[in-house]
Amino acid sequence: MEQSVTIGQLAKAAGVNVQTVRYYERIRLIPKPRTRESGYRQYTQQDVSRLRFIRRAQKLGFSLKDIHELLNLRVDRKKGCSEVRQIAESLLGTLSEKIEELQRLASALRSLADQCSGTGPVGDCPILDFIEGKEDTCAQE
Repeated sequence: MEQSVTIGQLAKAAGVNVQTVRYYERIRLIPKPRTRESGYRQYTQQDVSRLRFIRRAQKLGFSLKDIHELLNLRVDRKKGCSEVRQIAESLLGTLSEKIEELQRLASALRSLADQCSGTGPVGDCPILDFIEGKEDTCAQE
């Protein structure tokens, strides 16, 4: 018989907190565990592996919706890798868009920082002027 772990042990093994485990149960990313007569939840090593899968997928940028789909694909032997690849390529497109936006933001902030001498009164700060929407700032998008 497989040894069970408590919710605290599960959370620690996967590097999450107990509230995260409970949340994943509520949204059905991890199955509801068996409970002991005392009411304590009993998790398996399979639950530990599943939770680690979820955490690694999140670190790659997958949404919880994508992770749910990946988990379903993982157990559906009728499906092929192409479905997993489609999810990954969709994420790559989203990440590319975010990277481009972050590069635009970094460029705008660099321009503002270059305009700021770092001296003088705060009332003459081009960074604050831009954030406030003053029209006389030349670093506007």
